[in-house]
Amino acid sequence: MMNCGIIVAAGKSERMGVKVDKAFLTLGPKPVLAYSLEAFEACPDIDEVVLVVRKDRTANARSMAQIFGCAKVVRVIAGGAKRQASVMNGLAALSDDARIVAVHDGARPFVTPELISETVKVARRHGSAVAASRITDTVKYVERGLKVTRTLNRSKLWAVQTPQTFKIDVLREAFEMVQKKNATVTDEASAVELAGRDVRLVETVEPNLKITTSDDLPVAAALLKLDPMSSPV
Repeated sequence: MMNCGIIVAAGKSERMGVKVDKAFLTLGPKPVLAYSLEAFEACPDIDEVVLVVRKDRTANARSMAQIFGCAKVVRVIAGGAKRQASVMNGLAALSDDARIVAVHDGARPFVTPELISETVKVARRHGSAVAASRITDTVKYVERGLKVTRTLNRSKLWAVQTPQTFKIDVLREAFEMVQKKNATVTDEASAVELAGRDVRLVETVEPNLKITTSDDLPVAAALLKLDPMSSPV
């Protein structure tokens, strides 16, 4: 039985600006994507990794994996127009004996081998394990415009992150349902929920910032500078 990773870095990075690929931007001494690659490489509970990038970035991604010694990256493939298509491409590229799969966003450079291992352990037991953090801000629900409709109970709210880890048959069944219903989902947990399966959360205790806009880069750089141990390796 193999535990596998799918690192997804095929997005358009529209909020970063035209023609910007955030996964290949420099963060400290390395590209953003390299941190995730190294974390999965260092994780003893991951046997192989499929890296999903833009079609025009596959050669660059292969070179990056080699430069940073990421031998677990067995395939680098092109993603699709949407995240769900990229993940489905990654699923199709996994080895036949894959049993657990951890899907991770390549724009989250602070993932640790320990967090990956914890999601694998929980998914093995429960079928699913999604990294998440409790929401501490007061959250307002707005139906339209800028007028508050109601205030939500933050004690029951979580912000989900990645890795999102599942038994592979659970995730494949979920994406079959997504295709059957012609649905659009923004993360794997939503697909599993759509299929009527339970999703279990794994609370993150370390920063797990996602690089989304240009403003996130200096924040990430500051985290690296202030706490060098927050880097995966």
